[in-house]
Amino acid sequence: MAEVINQEKSGGKQKKKNVKIDMTPMVDLNFLLLMFFMFTSSFSKPNVMDLGLPAKSTHPPTNQIGDKNQITFIIGENNRIFYHQSNEKDLTEAGLKETDYNSLNVSKIISEAYQKAPNKDIFTIIVKPTDDANYKNFVDMMDNISISKKERYGISDIKPWEKKVYENVIK
Repeated sequence: MAEVINQEKSGGKQKKKNVKIDMTPMVDLNFLLLMFFMFTSSFSKPNVMDLGLPAKSTHPPTNQIGDKNQITFIIGENNRIFYHQSNEKDLTEAGLKETDYNSLNVSKIISEAYQKAPNKDIFTIIVKPTDDANYKNFVDMMDNISISKKERYGISDIKPWEKKVYENVIK
């Protein structure tokens, strides 16, 4: 491992010893430790939300869901969420109601809309995040939909007529 080299000097002084250390075993030990920690450590799995998205179709949809067979949630700024069951002509500031992300409140709203739906087979939840919404609120909303056990939902951009009413409500 270590090698001692004697050097003799003239003049009756003491002999100086040079020590040379062989680093090969240390490198081997470092690689063994590195491999040990790599194999024994567990990597965290990323949390992924599974979204079942339909295949892209070249034909536009022929059937309309209808206002009463769907509920639309608009995710806004400052942890605010609004919902409605209206079309472009009927949506007013009074028709855009606000709630919070409490799973009981959202589940109750979804359940009430589902019970009032004329055709429960095509009842759909539509989530529309605004540009000011944050990712946490979107994930909370998707969790609430999962808790309500409704499998038909969609994610869409907010329509200009909805955005106009939304902006009037948050002012």
